[in-house]
Amino acid sequence: MKFYIKLLLLLLLISFTDCKKDDSKIDFTFLQLNDVYEIAPIQGGEYGGMARVETIHQELLQENKNTMLFMAGDFLNPSLLGTIKVDGKRVKGKQMVEVMNAMNFDLVAFGNHEFDLSKDELQQRLNESTFPWISANVKLKTKEAAVLYYKEKNGEKENVNETFIKEFTDKDGTKIKIGFISVCIPSNPKEYVEYGNMFIKARASYAALKDKVDIVFGLTHVKLANDKKIAKLIPDLPLIMGGHEHTNSNNFVGNVQISKADANAKTVYIHRISYDKKTKKTTIQSELKEINSSIKENKKVKEIVANWQSILDEKIKLVIKKPNEIIYNTKIPLDGRDTPIRSRQTNLGELITSAMSFAYNDKIDAAIVNGGSIRIDDVLVGDISPIDIFRVLPYGGPVLKVKIKGSLLKRVLDYGELAAGTGAYLHRHNIKLKETSWFINKKPIDLNKIYTVAFSDYLLKGFDIPFLSEKNIDVLEIYHPKENEIAIDVRKALVAYLKQ
Repeated sequence: MKFYIKLLLLLLLISFTDCKKDDSKIDFTFLQLNDVYEIAPIQGGEYGGMARVETIHQELLQENKNTMLFMAGDFLNPSLLGTIKVDGKRVKGKQMVEVMNAMNFDLVAFGNHEFDLSKDELQQRLNESTFPWISANVKLKTKEAAVLYYKEKNGEKENVNETFIKEFTDKDGTKIKIGFISVCIPSNPKEYVEYGNMFIKARASYAALKDKVDIVFGLTHVKLANDKKIAKLIPDLPLIMGGHEHTNSNNFVGNVQISKADANAKTVYIHRISYDKKTKKTTIQSELKEINSSIKENKKVKEIVANWQSILDEKIKLVIKKPNEIIYNTKIPLDGRDTPIRSRQTNLGELITSAMSFAYNDKIDAAIVNGGSIRIDDVLVGDISPIDIFRVLPYGGPVLKVKIKGSLLKRVLDYGELAAGTGAYLHRHNIKLKETSWFINKKPIDLNKIYTVAFSDYLLKGFDIPFLSEKNIDVLEIYHPKENEIAIDVRKALVAYLKQ
């Protein structure tokens, strides 16, 4: 009899608990990445790797089926794989789209590096992608007008919309509609791209969306200062998932949370979110998770990455026999991010130009490389392999030894300094600017002297500095290295320099 009484009490307790259950709340999870250019692990295999990210993704889906995977811009370029040719065409982000398709990304935003691609290349990547894109302020310029970007499949066009809506259903049947807005920083002007005002478009897209959904989130690719301004303009956004800075951060403007992970999936953000439909309140618990070698790789994604890596290894071995060998370790981050590398002398720029001098046994007066040749848009820290060097200088090319008149050298240096903010900015070895005067080997530049300078071969083609070419009468002699010399490829020179 006592057993039946206990059973009855238990059933009554369960019934009471069910009645008291708050069915107005719904939980969902966001997994956020941003600024990812490499599909494989980096820094000697220790960090990153999209196959590891997919393992986390699948674990979160097991925890809560209402999980979304996001990319907050910058993934098609730059990458080492993107620069190689397969079947006569440069890869240009094809490898990233293939991996992201396999991972079933739920939504991606345009980043400024997406527009490094040509109009046709970007359209190909859009067409190949099976995941939705979003942007309120970037449009495709045509002869007639600026129109929405689109995917084209089987002759049919599907627009990339300014906003995005997702519906979730909880275990008890509770439903919720969540909306997303997105803008991209207008830092990469191209003839085929029209950039609308970030702030006007963000506010307008929010206004168009807010009455159609329960809650709106941001997925942006702009500077943190821009995100903060958007947060002030739209204070009801509970969360902005952003990109662009490459280093993780978590900031608040009022009640708006702005989160950014580290580049190349060194970290990801996991946002566990609870929304109360009665009170309209949102609770967010965010975790910055490091993606490292302790995380098992997802088999499906690992196979795709391995296939692309085998293609890459074959190409690299044409220059360096052991592409995965650890050749250097640095505790001080080597800065190859786009903005500084095109604006000021960084430690990575100094390292490259020192290696160019080393390629000629330091028997030259100076060395110069253009910032645009450095394409990693990231920092290097920890173990470094030749693959990392190829990521830094994907296009390679020989180091030329040039005899150049001092007056022309000064013009070149002045031009490079004025070009700060562009790829024509120059990184230098044995050259210093003191106030308004140039010094070579600690001595003021002599306009009549003939200097021996190591140049990247690209600079002597006259693309960045129009008057610098072998046709200039003040370029007196150009030495082209032989196949057996390390100067034959700037990457070979840098690997040799770091190894010694």
